[in-house]
Amino acid sequence: MSLLLIALFAAALIVGAPIAVALGLSSAITILAYGLPIHVLAQRGVNALDSTPLLAVPLFILAASLLSAIGVTQHIFDLIRMLVGRIRGSFAQVAILVSLIFSGVSGAALADIGALGRIQIDEMVRQGYKKNFAAGLTIAAATIGPIFPPSIPIIIYASVTNVSAVQLLIAGVVPAILITLFLMLQVAVMARLYDLPRDTVKPTVREVAAKAVISFPALLAPLILIGGLLSGYFGPTEVAGVTVAYALLIGAFIYRSLTLKAILDGLRETVEATASILFIVSTAAVFAWVLTLDQVPAKAGALLLGLSDSPFVLLLMVNLLLLIVGMFLESIAAILIIAPIVAPTLHAAGVDPLQLGIVFVLNLMVGLLTPPVGMSLYMVSIIARMPVHSVVRGVLPFFIPLILSLLVVTVVPAVSTWLPHLISQ
Repeated sequence: MSLLLIALFAAALIVGAPIAVALGLSSAITILAYGLPIHVLAQRGVNALDSTPLLAVPLFILAASLLSAIGVTQHIFDLIRMLVGRIRGSFAQVAILVSLIFSGVSGAALADIGALGRIQIDEMVRQGYKKNFAAGLTIAAATIGPIFPPSIPIIIYASVTNVSAVQLLIAGVVPAILITLFLMLQVAVMARLYDLPRDTVKPTVREVAAKAVISFPALLAPLILIGGLLSGYFGPTEVAGVTVAYALLIGAFIYRSLTLKAILDGLRETVEATASILFIVSTAAVFAWVLTLDQVPAKAGALLLGLSDSPFVLLLMVNLLLLIVGMFLESIAAILIIAPIVAPTLHAAGVDPLQLGIVFVLNLMVGLLTPPVGMSLYMVSIIARMPVHSVVRGVLPFFIPLILSLLVVTVVPAVSTWLPHLISQ
């Protein structure tokens, strides 16, 4: 049964079917071929969407869209640019820091690229950076978004593995900061090696102070979000709703730049993005049910434990598996298909569920940078109007800090477990 399912899924992908269609179609044909009740398609698909944490997905998408529409991105960008100064490669460092801050409201790599990509790439090229460097840095920095809370992939991972979404979101804080530091270190090295340009901005103290005042409400958005999670007053869904309300409040009464058209555009974008994500969630649930019916999770678990019972060795094997899978599968689909298979085995072997969740998501975010299905590559290719192979060439140096971050998170469990365990005490 599983062989037929996987063969049909692979065939659908090869002919160019969307991931959700490939998952649903292969599952439906397999169910019919083995005489299973066809109503399972609807039942399993709907049950997968009956999840409170998933309510956070459309709300975070809407919040990111509204905050981008009212100019939060530009305010944060301008302030950090003034603060970093005119060190060599400073604008590249600004791009990394802005990605960290904006990730506190976006929750997705593609959202970061959509909001920041064109601004960053155009300005870096204007200052004298090579275009492929600018594109590569933009993609690499966007991987921070799905690790730092709020993170849509982390919320989905938590929903399919029965791990606390709040604790898992908090577990992403330190790894995201670690990725940021490694990326900044990489840029600092490249700045010396390749004589990267200095920023052209020369602000006065008064200009910096004025921009800080203007930017304060924008900077407060991620602080409210993180503070709500850390305090325990809000779960992922509640904090997503609060973030939307805050975006509407500052857009209407402080910045006064939020128009009815921007709200309608944000709602339209939210519906489209949410429909795409939840379609994958629904069809992947049916796909995973067929695999479970054929006892694939149990067989895979027995195989892994037969190879080794060391948590560290099992984590390394999962890293290798996910790096390969991330090259071919969209990240949310990969989470929904693979997490229910490998997570129970690694939990039983002693791997901390929080560490595994961060390792899992970080692996798949690296997959966004790798052909042939690296969505970030194609999105930046469109934004920057450059061929994909040039984008790939630009992103290659940034695999070093990303893989190094992945190794640290894998080898040192405390990087992802220390903060949530501290908060829960």
